[in-house]
Amino acid sequence: MINLSRFQPALLSLFRFITGLLLLQYGIAKIFKFPAVPYFADIPPLIWTAGALELVLGAALMIGLFTRISAFVLSGEMAFAYFMGHMFKSGAPVFLPLLNGGTAAILFCFACLYLSAAGGGPISVDALVRKEGDEPSGALARR
Repeated sequence: MINLSRFQPALLSLFRFITGLLLLQYGIAKIFKFPAVPYFADIPPLIWTAGALELVLGAALMIGLFTRISAFVLSGEMAFAYFMGHMFKSGAPVFLPLLNGGTAAILFCFACLYLSAAGGGPISVDALVRKEGDEPSGALARR
C-alpha cells in the first residue's frame, strides 16, 4: 500500500492556493467583467460586494495571508450565496444543489471552512511569518 500522508502538508498548501485562485476568478469576473460572463453583466450591489470579498480574500488565500480568518469569512459568504443566490433565487426554495446551481457554492463553503481550521500549510505567507517570529534572530528578537 502506498502511503501518501507524507505529502499532506504540501497538498494542504496546494489546496489552499487552488481554492483561492478559483474564488479570485469569480471576483475578477464580477468586479472587472473579465472574462465577460453574461450572468455577471449587470450585478446588484450585494453581488458586487461578494465579488469584492472573493477578489481580496481569494488573493489572500492564494498566497496564504491571514488564511484562517480569510477562509472563515469566505465560508460564510459562500453559505450566504448558496441560500440567497441559489436555494431561494426563484422565490420557492429549491433544495437540491444539482437543480439550483449551488454545488460550487456548497463546495467552496466547506473547503473554506476546512481551511479556516487547518490553516494555510507550510507553503504560505502565514508560515513564513510564523517561522521568522520563532527564530532568535527574527524581528521579535531585536526588541
